[in-house]
Amino acid sequence: MSIINIEFFSGALLRPVSFRVFLPNDVRIPPSELASNPHYQRPAKTLFLLHGYTNNSGEWFYGSSARYLAEKYNLALVCPNGENGFYLNGGATGSRYCDFVGQELVEYMRKTFGLAGGPEDTFIGGLSMGGFGALHTAFAFPENFGKTIAMSSALLIHELPKIQPGQDNGVANYEYYRRCFGDLSQVEESDANPETQILKLKQESKKIPDIFMVCGTEDFLIERNRAFYRFLQQEGVPVFYEESPGTHNMQFWDAKLEPAIRWMLEV
Repeated sequence: MSIINIEFFSGALLRPVSFRVFLPNDVRIPPSELASNPHYQRPAKTLFLLHGYTNNSGEWFYGSSARYLAEKYNLALVCPNGENGFYLNGGATGSRYCDFVGQELVEYMRKTFGLAGGPEDTFIGGLSMGGFGALHTAFAFPENFGKTIAMSSALLIHELPKIQPGQDNGVANYEYYRRCFGDLSQVEESDANPETQILKLKQESKKIPDIFMVCGTEDFLIERNRAFYRFLQQEGVPVFYEESPGTHNMQFWDAKLEPAIRWMLEV
């Protein structure tokens, strides 16, 4: 296997940025087990994993079993640093986080490593802010991502218009959300809203990436996730949805990662 820390100049963010890559090109699985592993009878698939608010690419890379599972299932992992930008294209110069993850990094993986060739081989997932980012990025680039894994997604869209200048919601303040999402009074109708993205994809008769959603029943984001699940049901969008005991922590997300990967690979 290879663990690579890459730094390159991002045209979307207009600065040098770094991200982590795991390549299962020289796995430590015993030859007898490797020969019987069906996932090594095909080329490696690619999973982009997005971190949460106030964290970085190491959250998945070193804080979970992601690398072990990538080795087991023959997956290349790409863990970008999304800073605290909610993986959205901001209005300010050098803040196109959605384009950075959804297009620029995909093209980099294709050109440099010959991976992420098409949506059938390219997936995206994340937790909390990264869960929101995984949904939004997959819907923004359905030609690149075939499936999306959203864990405890920070689906705050319908609460943002209620935040006024000078206020905060205990997590961040009005100025932060405005920088990420733009005009908060219009955010529910904007492309920053995954619901708006879904409606546009349906209107344009484009394929909607397959969706896997999980959230803990004690998670403070559970009602937001339930609401988005109901929206998908109302719109007739297929989705795997599961909630089980758990809070907003890596113990819950890590326990759900292998089931998510098995769903992703249709095992």
